[in-house]
Amino acid sequence: MRNGASGVMAGVMFGCVAVAVAGCGGGGSGGVFLPVVPPPAPAPPAPPPPPPAPAVTLDGAIDRPADYTEADLSARTPITQTVSFTSGAGSQTRTYTGTSLWSLLSDAGLQTDGARKNDILSRHVLATGADGYKVVFTLGELSPDFGNKPSIVAYAETVSGTSGPLEAADGPFRVTAPGDIKGGRYVSQLVRLEVKPAPATAASAGGGVSNSFAVSGAVNTSMSFDLKALQALPAASQTVNGNVYTGVSLWTLLDTVGLKLPASTKNATLSMYAVATGSDGYRAAVSLGEIDPGFGNKEALIAYDMNSSGGLGDNGVARLVVPGEVKQGRSVSNLIAIEVFADGAP
Repeated sequence: MRNGASGVMAGVMFGCVAVAVAGCGGGGSGGVFLPVVPPPAPAPPAPPPPPPAPAVTLDGAIDRPADYTEADLSARTPITQTVSFTSGAGSQTRTYTGTSLWSLLSDAGLQTDGARKNDILSRHVLATGADGYKVVFTLGELSPDFGNKPSIVAYAETVSGTSGPLEAADGPFRVTAPGDIKGGRYVSQLVRLEVKPAPATAASAGGGVSNSFAVSGAVNTSMSFDLKALQALPAASQTVNGNVYTGVSLWTLLDTVGLKLPASTKNATLSMYAVATGSDGYRAAVSLGEIDPGFGNKEALIAYDMNSSGGLGDNGVARLVVPGEVKQGRSVSNLIAIEVFADGAP
């Protein structure tokens, strides 16, 4: 009886084990063995986006401001020019490839005051390097119709017959100043070009023959000059369109009143400019880098006599004369004011 019972019990136990293995022990869910599924592996982090391509910003008084990469600039008509200048490292001769600075500015839509004749001649562009170094080019200096200075925004240099990107100390962009004696206006690591109107305040006197003019602005001493005061300064002469003008070098005149240079600014005169105004309100600007004997060395003249005739007649007591121009739009007659500005102060 015991053995039989044991057999039955054993059978029952064996059956329970079988049922448990089959997942039917007691009918509850606790007997169901589900496979363990590991969580999915985390996705690898997305790679960082590539840094933006270096660019030079063009903005200010233009219709279409933009950032120009090397690809943008090289898509324009390329210009290759060989230039010579001196620097701290001595005499330099470089061959650069780039795009015309004037065409870049012009294609961006230069803004002007339509009520003022040749208003473009009173405006300038401020070129800034990555280290904050700044120089001024006037638009009249760059315009093919007037000063015709063939500056480019360079993105490549030819070395040993091979053209490639500018070296790191100069590039990726550099503005050039062909014809300058020293390389102070060759702005390296160019990051910005800003077109600006002149903040000149001299108003029209209604026209007519002027008897004197005032020099003011970023100068140590504001002064008024009549014929006698001009004749007391060292005389110089220039021949323009067959006429011989006698007067005072504009650089000498500004040296007489003394320039108020921006503090702690390298090559401070290169970020300055002068705006001449005639009695009728006509204006034209000259960059000081353009006339500085150490840089552009252009001998702009404040003339008080033409062809030894004893004066300028209807052109007033003085006339700004800029030699070497395609057109004489920057020659301001009946001069009433010369205002000096510094655009490179930190």
